[in-house]
Amino acid sequence: MTLLSRITGLLRDVVFANLLGDRAAADVFFVAFRIPNFFRRLSGEGAFAAAFVPVFTDYRMHKPPATARRFVELLLGRFGLILFAASAVGVFAAPALVAMIAPGFLREPEQFEMAVRATRLTFPYVFFISLIALSAGMLNTCGRFAAPAATPVLLNICLISAAWWLAPHFAEAPIALALGVLAAGVAQLLFQVPFLRSENLPMRPRLARRRGSETDDSAAAGVAQVFKLTVPAIFGVSVAQINVLVGTLLASFLATGSISWLYYSDRLMEFPVGVFGIALGTAILPSLSRAQSAGAPAEFSQTLDWAARWVFLICAPATVGLVALAVPMISTIFFHGDFSAHGVRMAAASLAAFAFGLGAIVMVKILAPGYYARKDTRTPVRIAVWAMGANIVLSLALVWPLRHVGLALATSLAAYLNAALLWRGLLRARVYRAGPGWAGFLGKVCAAALVMGALLWWGGGDAAEWMVMPPTERALRLLGWVVAGGACYFAALALLGWRPRHMLRAARAG
Repeated sequence: MTLLSRITGLLRDVVFANLLGDRAAADVFFVAFRIPNFFRRLSGEGAFAAAFVPVFTDYRMHKPPATARRFVELLLGRFGLILFAASAVGVFAAPALVAMIAPGFLREPEQFEMAVRATRLTFPYVFFISLIALSAGMLNTCGRFAAPAATPVLLNICLISAAWWLAPHFAEAPIALALGVLAAGVAQLLFQVPFLRSENLPMRPRLARRRGSETDDSAAAGVAQVFKLTVPAIFGVSVAQINVLVGTLLASFLATGSISWLYYSDRLMEFPVGVFGIALGTAILPSLSRAQSAGAPAEFSQTLDWAARWVFLICAPATVGLVALAVPMISTIFFHGDFSAHGVRMAAASLAAFAFGLGAIVMVKILAPGYYARKDTRTPVRIAVWAMGANIVLSLALVWPLRHVGLALATSLAAYLNAALLWRGLLRARVYRAGPGWAGFLGKVCAAALVMGALLWWGGGDAAEWMVMPPTERALRLLGWVVAGGACYFAALALLGWRPRHMLRAARAG
């Protein structure tokens, strides 16, 4: 389902490239969409989910069903009220938000006003998507992963529909797309309802608790614990999002199209992050929470070790492939309509810089749950603050000599610092112990990835050649090299003696 959502997301970005290209209108919409995404990560998918799932797991395992139900009802009511108030403030404060995030737009009054109007339409999405993240956390804890993972498909469908059918009737395409974002929030929330009912999960929000009720007192204590854990987690998640906003802010002062080049290249890099990294992190958090709640440290460590090996196995070839085939991918997917040949080269350059940090970004996604499952939301915050500081310093140092590519490279380097510190913290806390065979495993993965990279570098050919090919030929040729690269990688692994069962054996031995 995650793969399906990423494929539809890729189709959505192809439609954006045709409709908006890498012109000023594209920069406007991506800024307007990034603002609610920033707050969505804070309140929904990131901080709140990290705080909610471990507490909800404890209540399901150790509390009476009536207490667990009332806990969710009180949380829905109080969290929903906070979200509604925050969304209202965001709508009214849209001019200030746009000025802070994209101050370069102030030089172009028309561009700034369009971004403000679009932001006022997209900001209520925060309310809907945060409630969706809460319901997804409940479903994931119950072992239901498909429905939450499929929910983003509706966002992509709504945005594609808005681009095809609404945009032709609007003088400003970003406004039509902003309406699509708002419609998607409603559709995604309604989509979750039948699945919540099938698991008999509560959906009725409550604001007040009954005085003197032991059930309500216990439920209210759980709600307070979630909010207490959420506060440091918000700072941790906000650090990662501030890194993104710093890049947007600096890019707004660069050449027109810089924000769009970073967006399109980031979207391709996010494809493996979403399909693999976020899916893996989402799947292991309930497992880690159950192991922690049951007092099973060996199972906890084995789960982390298994996930870490998968990160290296998948991200090594993905990184090499994204770098070697940067121009072929950007030209095949986005070089249509208003997207320029210059934009292809610029986006390909930032894609290579983003790809350099792919493994570190995915590793953060699976190491952070190792802290959240233990209800430790403070340590990732301290680590993320160091990473944010590094990102800001590196961005300022690299943006002028390397322009938008420097911003992408700074993100990658900061991700390595974040992942390294998270890994060290888990080792020091002795909650993670690396299983046997890591050195041999890494050697085989790196050797196979290098062999694959040599093949793809030769197959990628000249950049100019890709941009004069007919679209169908580009697509078929790219598909052929992707398949050939994957086959080469796994064939090389097999020749080196690696087998999938080795990972399972190593995890069990650990």
